Amino acid sequence: MKAEDKLLQEPEAGNSQKKEVSEKAKTVDKAEFAKSYAGPYFSDIKKDRPLKPFVLLSELSRKRLVRDYLLIILGSAIAAAAYSFFCAPHSIVPGGVYGITIVLNAISKGWFEAFPDGLPIGTMALFFNIPLWLAAYRFLGHHYGLKTVVTFVATAVFTDLYTSLQANGPLINTDNDLLAAIYGGAVLGVGVSLIFKAKGTSAGTDVLAKIIAKYTHNNVGIYITIVDSIVVLLGLIALRSWEIPLYSWITIFVYGRVVDTIMEGVRTEKAVLIITDKPMEMRDAVLFTMHRGGTFLQGKGLYSGDEKHIIYTVLPKTQIGTLREVVNQVDPNAFLTVLPAYEILGKGFRNLQKTIADAKD
Repeated sequence: MKAEDKLLQEPEAGNSQKKEVSEKAKTVDKAEFAKSYAGPYFSDIKKDRPLKPFVLLSELSRKRLVRDYLLIILGSAIAAAAYSFFCAPHSIVPGGVYGITIVLNAISKGWFEAFPDGLPIGTMALFFNIPLWLAAYRFLGHHYGLKTVVTFVATAVFTDLYTSLQANGPLINTDNDLLAAIYGGAVLGVGVSLIFKAKGTSAGTDVLAKIIAKYTHNNVGIYITIVDSIVVLLGLIALRSWEIPLYSWITIFVYGRVVDTIMEGVRTEKAVLIITDKPMEMRDAVLFTMHRGGTFLQGKGLYSGDEKHIIYTVLPKTQIGTLREVVNQVDPNAFLTVLPAYEILGKGFRNLQKTIADAKD
């Protein structure tokens, strides 16, 4: 019988037996232990050397890296198309660095013999983005790395390339500024979303907003809005047209909605909290009338101190009307809260493991 088994059967065993087991435990091969339990998360395992976790750059991660950079280049090409084909020809100022360069391009036409059509938008954006990237790297962290550089360089190159293709006239010819604003925002949103999906980012004036927010401890969204507003007003002052702010804000709005939709998906489900004094009846209604699952939560009223029964469930927004009627029938005094559900992973919805696996491919 092994010493370990003997100790389990004879708890009154003496210190000598315990010491013997302890000495045997010290001889366990760390390499064998790591192979059994650590899987791919440990490497360079040798006896008497501490185990160090690491992430191996596997073939899978290399494929993902290639995919990310291809997405960044594709997204940059699409975003550049929005600037060159829709925004610049119609003097639409979409905020950010490219809003500034579109204004400078418009007012510099005819100033330089070498650039009769104005200073090149992409090249100017590149010169603006380099110091902004350095500031981001310095003040906001190292995640503003190679992907950021590839993004703003590729966008600048594609923007000037598309502009050169329109030397003899616009490739997308429309006199409708409203259509240009809508299409420009939509195309820009698609391009930027692809960059975001690859975990990339551009430098841009967002860096200024993030740096200010970091040191003032305020919401970065406020400062992004302020910076974009200043850029749009710059277009109004420089180009002296009251139509510019209107169409520019339409582009910015459409761009934001497209990015939200692509990144978060079209939200068709709602999360629901039901606080009721009839928990079992409400449970049956959710399970057998609505045919949905859910979870019981326990709570306590802030004012009364009474115990409260809470049901949490998720269901399609098309069932919200039916749910209201069912809840009212079961418990007219129930407290019902409907919340937006941005991403739902798990049983009955998108498979969590498959979603994570797809993201790694």
